[in-house]
Amino acid sequence: MPWHPQSREIPNRNFLESRVEELQKQYLDDVTIPRPAHWGGYILKPIYFEFWQGRASRLHDRIVYKKVSDSWKITRLAP
Repeated sequence: MPWHPQSREIPNRNFLESRVEELQKQYLDDVTIPRPAHWGGYILKPIYFEFWQGRASRLHDRIVYKKVSDSWKITRLAP
């Protein structure tokens, strides 16, 4: 059984770091690390983010990042 204890209890940080070292040695010469057969991830390509910081005065900060060609346009929205 492959080692994949995500969200499972491990003894300490050293255990985790030693496992990373083992994997780095195992895949040292590989250009692409194989995905597990059970993996079914997604590729997200965002074009719009809004960061909202609430304030007691209700004059909230709203900062928008919008993808335009190959760069991001940053603007501020009214609360």
